[in-house]
Amino acid sequence: MTEFLDAGLRLLDRQVLDSRGVPLGKVDDLLFSTGDDDSGPPVLAAVLIGQQAFGARLGGRLGRWWTRLAERLSGRQGPIVVPLAAIDHIGTVVRLASPAAAFPQLTAPERWLRRHLISRLPGGMRESD
Repeated sequence: MTEFLDAGLRLLDRQVLDSRGVPLGKVDDLLFSTGDDDSGPPVLAAVLIGQQAFGARLGGRLGRWWTRLAERLSGRQGPIVVPLAAIDHIGTVVRLASPAAAFPQLTAPERWLRRHLISRLPGGMRESD
């Protein structure tokens, strides 16, 4: 069954959680495919996570600068691609079908941000409800 949704409204900037509820980041951009014959409408193939995807979404000079900085800091070229098949549920959050251990490239930036940025904010290390 084909499901139609406004992908920009329902997915962009949504929190991504693993199957146990561990936050892995946010949906920064979307990847579409047109199929083999390029005649049909675009179909969502994957969500992109990471600052490189966000930089590409920003566009222009600021986006290129943001992408280069993110690549230098992460040591990784390009965003993290999470195929649509790995997504279990799309709602107020995007829940993946697997635990965080199946996505090590997603958990490393989250751990770094939590340790170096979030923990220094007032109330940043409090468990959310």
